[in-house]
Amino acid sequence: MNNQEKKLAENQKKRQQKLNRKRKKKNALIMCHDGKEYWTTQMEFWQWVRTGVVVKLSDGPLKGKFVSRNEEYNVVISNTVLNIKCPNHLREALDIRRRALR
Repeated sequence: MNNQEKKLAENQKKRQQKLNRKRKKKNALIMCHDGKEYWTTQMEFWQWVRTGVVVKLSDGPLKGKFVSRNEEYNVVISNTVLNIKCPNHLREALDIRRRALR
């Protein structure tokens, strides 16, 4: 390869690394029933709206609110939906996962 081809290859590699480093923009605000708020991505926000977990309140920035009280405490670990309010449930699921990974 000549110098010009090497420079093109290096530039393409740098562009790819830059794209990989970009973070997803969290520009949708979700409000919980207990008064807490947190930011999420637009893609996740619209997915939750389609599934009925969140109700859209306004635009610019996107604002939404959880439909039911328990939805905001659910987390998914290894395709298992857990409720953060039940620490025993979460602890048992994590213990089982740790044992499986050994």
